[in-house]
Amino acid sequence: MDNFIEPPSFTLTRQIYRVLVMYYLDGKKQSEIAEHTHLSVATVNRMIRQGRDTGMVEITIRSPFLSAHQLERDLARIGGLQDVVVAPNVTGGDDADLHVVGAAAADFLLSRVKDGDTIALTGGKGVSAMVDALSTPRRFRVDVVPALGCVQGKHYTDVNHVASELAAKLGGKAYQIHAPLFADTPAQRQMLMEVSQVHQVLQQAREADIAIVGLGSIHASSSSYYDLNPSVRHAQASVETSGARSEVLAHLLDAQGQPACFADNQRLVSLTLEELRHIPFSFAVAAGSDKIEPASSVLRGRYLKGIVTDESTAAGIIELSSPDHQQEAAC
Repeated sequence: MDNFIEPPSFTLTRQIYRVLVMYYLDGKKQSEIAEHTHLSVATVNRMIRQGRDTGMVEITIRSPFLSAHQLERDLARIGGLQDVVVAPNVTGGDDADLHVVGAAAADFLLSRVKDGDTIALTGGKGVSAMVDALSTPRRFRVDVVPALGCVQGKHYTDVNHVASELAAKLGGKAYQIHAPLFADTPAQRQMLMEVSQVHQVLQQAREADIAIVGLGSIHASSSSYYDLNPSVRHAQASVETSGARSEVLAHLLDAQGQPACFADNQRLVSLTLEELRHIPFSFAVAAGSDKIEPASSVLRGRYLKGIVTDESTAAGIIELSSPDHQQEAAC
């Protein structure tokens, strides 16, 4: 038999209403309400409970995470993703947002990594921000391997440095790759890929449990792609005319996430895009307005299983992926 709560009389209902208003809207304590209404504290407590039981109270919680949760759901749908983390924007500009996203990515990694895992990664500002923010109370028995060749110079472009830093923070073992990211020719690239040490490291990356990648813009002058491939910085126009809109694993992609018609894609000492797609769990770390178009492109290519980003970037990706925007672009 269903439990049935008999509705109170009109007079009692009115009295309960007054008590509920004072308790929930005015913020008065039950003892204050009792004094004001000349009721006992026990009676006030009973009226509050009765108001809830009879449906007179409807509680709405407005959370700062509500919008982020909706953004996460929309991004997951657009990119066919398993996991999305959208960190809140903070005052202070792109650098501050990158710091917050890096911290969110560090927590996200710790929620997934386990002993015995192999982690493949690229360089990049987002990945470096994650490593900088990482702090763990215990050591993980993991291997950390580069997913592509090395570019020395800025700390975030040196994938060997980033891999060593991540392994040190997790308590695992880092492997290094001793080959440049860009070979001089496709033939030299093939030769480098067959060098035993290079082949072994990239084979470990192919068999990784987790891949962590940065996403690069090709429009911004501060783009990390031109740090990876400085020889084309003076020819940025040729990069754009190739149809390139984004970079992942140093591969240039078009707006639909397909490899752009750019010759340097053939010189890469790196995992292939298809190999990235087949790693059990891969996620990108991206923050800032200049990552909106790259992230949109990469998500269309379905190379990743997850992304960690900020609210503004997430909203921009969703807007760029809307049918109305796609129709405008086609026109």
